[in-house]
Formats: sequence, C-alpha cells, structure tokens
Amino acid sequence: MSDDKHSPLVIGLVSDTHGLFRPELGAAMAGVEVIIHAGDVGRSDVLRQLSAIAPVEAVSGNVDDRRNPMLPRERSLRVGGLTIHVSHGDELGSPRPELLLGRYVGDVLVYGHTHRRLEFRSADNRLVVNPGAAGPRRFDVTAGCAKLTIVNGRADVEFVDL
Repeated sequence: MSDDKHSPLVIGLVSDTHGLFRPELGAAMAGVEVIIHAGDVGRSDVLRQLSAIAPVEAVSGNVDDRRNPMLPRERSLRVGGLTIHVSHGDELGSPRPELLLGRYVGDVLVYGHTHRRLEFRSADNRLVVNPGAAGPRRFDVTAGCAKLTIVNGRADVEFVDL
C-alpha cells in the first residue's frame, strides 16, 4: 500500500457480509487499492473472493472464529499519511462514534456490527465510518459498502448501494 500523501488512494470498506459475497460487491470494489473488512465475515470464501479484487485487511466480528489468526479483533494500517483503525465494534456493546473516538487512536476509525451506515467527523477532524452491511438483507437497511478516498492527508467517504 502506498503511503504517498499526495496521490489519491481509494480504499474499499466492507462489513457484515455474514458469509454472502454479492456479485455487485465486485463491481463496487473495482479499482480500489485495498479492501478493509470490518468483521462478521462469515465464511473464508468471502475473503478469497474479495482478495481477487484487491488485497484484504480484515478483523473478526462476533459471528467469526475469534481464534482465527487471520482475523484479529482489531488492526491499524498506515495509508496515505493517515492511520486507519479497524474493529468490528461489538466490543463496545452498541458502538457509537463517541465511544470509538474515546477508545481508539487513529485518523479514521472503521467499524461494523450495527449494519447501519454512518459517517461522523469529530471536531478534531477524525473520521468514523461504518460502511453498513454487505451481506444478507436484515433489519430495515439497504445492503451496501463504502469507498474511502484519501487525498492530501484528508479522508472522505462515499456510500455505495448493493
């Protein structure tokens, strides 16, 4: 992954696939440099299919095997001059931006668990993102994912319906 602050970087954000790889997800993630999966992967086949699109950095969620060394509970990545912290969010019970901002260090905090899209920018310009759920339709939400674009040290998010 590039750490050049001036070149635009596009990162795919996915969460809560629960074992389902939607064909639309491939098109939505086309051209991203890396895909970050914020947990509740469900089946390793989902990661294999995502890896065919771009390298994948994933964490475990409450439906995943917490002993799987490929799926740590949290991870941090340095991309485009920013630190991105990823966790599923279930460790906070009902994750909310203020809880994530209080617990984790990073310029961008990515989480899942709630199945609901969220973009929140704090007063100190830290970004909290939940890409929503890309897996089976649950609750009253549209399946989706997100793209995180980093340019000149600033991250912005775009949500994509699946």
